[in-house]
Amino acid sequence: MEIFKEKLATIPWEKITQELNEQGYAIIENVLDDQYCMELIKGFENHKLYRKVVDMERYRFGKGKYKYFKYPLPDVLSGLRKLIYPKLVPIANQWMHNLKNDVIFPKNLSELHAKCANHGQVLATPLILKYEKGGFNTLHQDLYGDVYFPMQAVLFLNEVEKDYTGGEFVMTQQIPRAQSQAIVLRPKKGSMLLFTTNHRPILGKKGHYRVAMKHGVSKVLSGERYTLGIIFHDASA
Repeated sequence: MEIFKEKLATIPWEKITQELNEQGYAIIENVLDDQYCMELIKGFENHKLYRKVVDMERYRFGKGKYKYFKYPLPDVLSGLRKLIYPKLVPIANQWMHNLKNDVIFPKNLSELHAKCANHGQVLATPLILKYEKGGFNTLHQDLYGDVYFPMQAVLFLNEVEKDYTGGEFVMTQQIPRAQSQAIVLRPKKGSMLLFTTNHRPILGKKGHYRVAMKHGVSKVLSGERYTLGIIFHDASA
């Protein structure tokens, strides 16, 4: 996917690294153009693309619907996943080192998936989510097994205040022995949000300590909200 190689080559990854280290998330604008966003939205109704459909209300996850893609992934999704992962590996490995965790993530995505397969995790995890009026997503973490990568991405496929209102992306950060901090974001259409999957290190007076993070979506007040989730590790079920 040459277009994405060119786009990602222009991103100031030093700045992105700093933002992920300092706040646990970073926003990159204009990753997907209108054509790609529309193709992905239209593909929501193509059942051949997906391995599993989840009605969130049925499982008390919120209200809305999401669908897990099956392998082989669509080119745009496969290309972004393969290109973004190596950019995040140095950050992930530094996080593990700071937390005195002996996990070392491999340099390329295929090696991570081989590691997942050794633990029975062989199913694709990228997904597309749709919320209508009243839809929301409860706070959660996307782990799927013993092997998981500490960062993931979400791409915003339509425009807040134009295609939908409400539906803010919400994260909470739980500092030990303190109340949770809420983070509320409204990225533009075509933007990619990189954020913490489970926990990340924060530097304190006595060294680094572990901070847990969760994410969700506030209630959609009108319209329809579509997002594409990119999780780098595979799932066992």
